[in-house]
Parts: sequence; structure tokens; C-alpha cells
Amino acid sequence: MKHVLIWVIAATGLVGSACASDGVAGSTTPSPPIDSTPVAATAVASTDPAPTVPSNRTPTTGPVSIAVTAPLTADLVTFTSIANVPGALDLAYRTGDDTLFVASRDGTVSAIRSGQADAQVVLDIGKQIVSGGEQGLLGLTFAADGTRAFVDYTDTAGNTVIAEYAVNSTGVFDAASERRLLQIRQPFSNHNGGSVRIGPDGFLYIGMGDGGEAGDPNRRALNTADLLGKVLRIDPTPSATAPYTIPADNPFVSVAGARPEIWFVGLRNPWRFNFDRSTRDLWIADVGQDTWEEIDAAWVDTVPGGSSFGWSAFEGTHPFNRDQSAPQAVPPIYEYQHGDAGCSVSGGVRYRGTAISSLVGWYVYGDYCSGQVRALQINDDRSHGAEITLTSNLAGLSAVTQGPDGEVYALSVDSGKVFALRPSAG
Repeated sequence: MKHVLIWVIAATGLVGSACASDGVAGSTTPSPPIDSTPVAATAVASTDPAPTVPSNRTPTTGPVSIAVTAPLTADLVTFTSIANVPGALDLAYRTGDDTLFVASRDGTVSAIRSGQADAQVVLDIGKQIVSGGEQGLLGLTFAADGTRAFVDYTDTAGNTVIAEYAVNSTGVFDAASERRLLQIRQPFSNHNGGSVRIGPDGFLYIGMGDGGEAGDPNRRALNTADLLGKVLRIDPTPSATAPYTIPADNPFVSVAGARPEIWFVGLRNPWRFNFDRSTRDLWIADVGQDTWEEIDAAWVDTVPGGSSFGWSAFEGTHPFNRDQSAPQAVPPIYEYQHGDAGCSVSGGVRYRGTAISSLVGWYVYGDYCSGQVRALQINDDRSHGAEITLTSNLAGLSAVTQGPDGEVYALSVDSGKVFALRPSAG
């Protein structure tokens, strides 16, 4: 989230403290060294295209007028509380399984089955994390076959761990099976990122914030020798010498001094991102600094790996650190200024469900500070159109994401409530 936003309010961010220990109980494989230098490894090549990168930084916040065949209005939808999971931060699902799995900041994963949360959690790693503010169990996703889960958490030393767990047929995690893929040192307690998603290509995408404090003080986000301030892309399959494999078409594989795990650069705190299940585009809600929040669209055919989203040369479309350069930065599809709309974006997903026909294709996202959830119309020409506030009442909004059927869910870390977006009964 952001350095001025508080789940426990403090001057430098969502508060968390760092301790000395770095161990993980029950790990069955050697842990990788923190921020270890990657080794050469063979990978399955991706089929993703690699076209050119846009070179402008033109603001894209002006509405575009188009015809709407089934007008969307706020009174057509409602947010219904379906479960309570204290500290709810992220939601994920397995292919072929209607269960909703909710990751909690305190280190547990709960299963919601048939509209009810199980009395027993399916994973509890609370003793091996530091929790509070922007730290804790931050992200969750599943392998395509549902037999493995991948999580992002901050360990007791305050560093990021990306780990894999075996999952049985009933959705229960084997805590003793933990296999650490990455350990990344965090210089501050905020801007840890947290999103993890398995992409359409089968690779694991990881959102890393710029390391925290404010203003990217160590200029990490555009530095390709550093994993912070990036979206990473790895194959979680072990190589001969490492817990994961570098995809052969990652953009910095052959660049001297660069980290080959990097997919995108120039991000401040990509707290939440999701793939469009229809188009494969990656939608990133990047938390801003003091003035602007931004939503980035990584179109699969025009924004290849290696693209920059501009931070900290830019905050949104606005120049920020003058000593940083990002001449080919991809501009956000949308940005909004701090104020009534909020101050910390909690995105977001394009709606691909069937329950609300007039919402199909719109990008649904929210803001922690305002408690608003909004729908942004996305036009065929990849501009944005109208924006509609669906609700202003979801305090502590930590995520807006999708379930296995493409329906939208919103989570509140403050109340622990999990909300389903549904058609209004009226």
C-alpha cells in the first residue's frame, strides 16, 4: 500500500517491525540465499509476443464518449458480505474448484465453501512471519493443476519470501512441504508489494515494491540490478542448481549486471494485479506517492517483458525524481488524484463474469482510504471511458479480485469481511 496510508497509521507506511530471525520451521528443502545471484538454467520458452514499447507519457484520464448498449449504474449492483476472515488480504482459487481461498495478513489461509468459511484454516504460518501494516501473508495463487500453492509473505526478519506448498485434493495445505523459491531483502517495512499470480503461460508473476520509505530513496525501481520495484517472472520448477528456473525469454536474461527474474520495471508498489481471463493482459494497480494513484494495463501484444512503467521518474504521468530517466515509460491507462476518491489504490480486475451483463469488460477496482469501489469502462481502442462509483462503504479495502467464474469479490483487511459483487435484487 502506501507510505501515507495506514492499516496502523504511521508516518512511513503501514507499520511493521523487523526482527533478527530468518528461519522457517518445517522447510524440507534448503532455503535460497537472500537476494542470491541467479544461476543459468534451462526453461520452457514462452509463446508471448514481443512487439514495441510505447514511447509517450501522455495522460489518459480524460473520459472518452462511446455508445453503451446496456448502461451500468450503481443501483444495478450490490456488495453482499459472504464470510468473515480477520485480516483478509487476497483471494485465490483452483481450477475446477468452487472454493474461495482467502489469505489473511496474520499468516492463515481460510477456505470458503458453498458460502461458508471452514472452521479450521487450511494453512497457518503465523509463527514464521511478521504481521502488521504492510507485512504479513500478502499474496496467494495456485498452480494450474491446483496441487501447489504459491505465497508471498514477510518473514520474521522483515524480508520477502516467495514459497511453494503442496495442496491435497480437499484444498488443505501441507505446511511441512514449504519450499522457498525466493528470499528478497527488504530495507524498510513498507512497499513490499504482495501480488503473486500464475500467468496464462504457466509462469509465476511476483509484484515487488520499491523497498519502502518514500520517494524511492535508493533509486531501486528503475535499476535492473535490483529486484525491488518490479514485476518478476519465474518458472517455479527447480533447475539443477536453484529452486526455480529463469524463463528463456525473460527480457534481461542476457543483459550483463541485470537480474534475469525481472519482467517489468519502474513500479512503486504493485500491491494488486490480475490477468484478464479473456485477453491475457496484465492489469496492475500501482500505489502512488503523495498525489497520484495509477492503473497500468500491460497489453499482451504491445507491452512486452522489459517494459518500464516509469516510477520514480514519474508518479503516474507526472515527473517525480528529476535524476531518474524513463523515456519509453508506458503511461497508465488511468490515474486519479488524491482527495475524495482516496489515496491508495486496491485493484482490480476486468469483469468477465455472467451475473452482471452491463459490467462485462469494465475494470473494477477500489481505494483503501475512501472505501470506494469503482468501475472503469475500457474501450475497444484501449482508452478508458466512463467511471462509476459502485459503493463508498467498504472501509479498509485491501483487494478487488475475481473468483473461478469471473465474478468479483472485494476484501476488507480492517473488518475481515469478504464481499461478493452481485446484481441488485431490485
